Amino acid sequence: MLDTTHRPCPCCSATQTVPWPQYSPDAWNIVRCTTCDMTYLQNPVPYEALEEDFAWEKTYEVKKEASKGSTSLSPAIRTLRQKLGLTHRDKHDKYRAWFKDGHVLDIGCGLGRRIHPPMTPYGIELSTQLHAQADAFMRAHGGYCQHGAGAEAIWEFPEQQFDGIVMNSYLEHESDAMAVLKGAHRALKDSGAVYIRVPNFGSLNRRIIGAKWCGFRYPDHVNYFTLATLTDICARAGFTIELVNRIALPVDDNITVLLHKDGAA
Repeated sequence: MLDTTHRPCPCCSATQTVPWPQYSPDAWNIVRCTTCDMTYLQNPVPYEALEEDFAWEKTYEVKKEASKGSTSLSPAIRTLRQKLGLTHRDKHDKYRAWFKDGHVLDIGCGLGRRIHPPMTPYGIELSTQLHAQADAFMRAHGGYCQHGAGAEAIWEFPEQQFDGIVMNSYLEHESDAMAVLKGAHRALKDSGAVYIRVPNFGSLNRRIIGAKWCGFRYPDHVNYFTLATLTDICARAGFTIELVNRIALPVDDNITVLLHKDGAA
């Protein structure tokens, strides 16, 4: 069963919207907030459905099969993306540089392998199957993984526990994005940073390909950020934003940023 409750804007909490019918297949209502311009899924399923029926590892494979050829506009664009480094790479060295080999929380951690020694890995994972594997790995390396929704589980950690927090392909899944960002602000040390990578709704690819764009995935992608709306929601949670993929952004299907607490370096 779908949760038909229409949530307010995840950024500004306004309720006035305009629809995106071309991006709203079946029962899914994609809308744009008329107050802050945020695009989001208005009728997400409850967290319980994302644990099993719509778990990330299931919907990812479905979307991967359905969107073949949709992630690059042409051989020329594909070549440009490769030259700009828009490929999936292990960011372990970058995490170490950003987070100083400290305690690092990976929200939506999947199997939990992104953070490893000399950093101490912690995680939050909603999928029942993935959580069990992530928790075993993290406990073997000094940390542990909480099972549950990020917006709820983030508040179970002590204040200022983490040198780094990772939200890699996570925030687009979180119905209560503001709660998880405020929770991250609370759990982060003043000297720490938050790494975020989300699909780029403002990308050239989405504008040209439209409904077949790789960033659309129903119903587990519930937030569709542009750089402006990502900056807005992070600022409301007390963060300043540092754009990592500044040069590549227009042709990148993702936005990559670091967040710092207001007033911190």
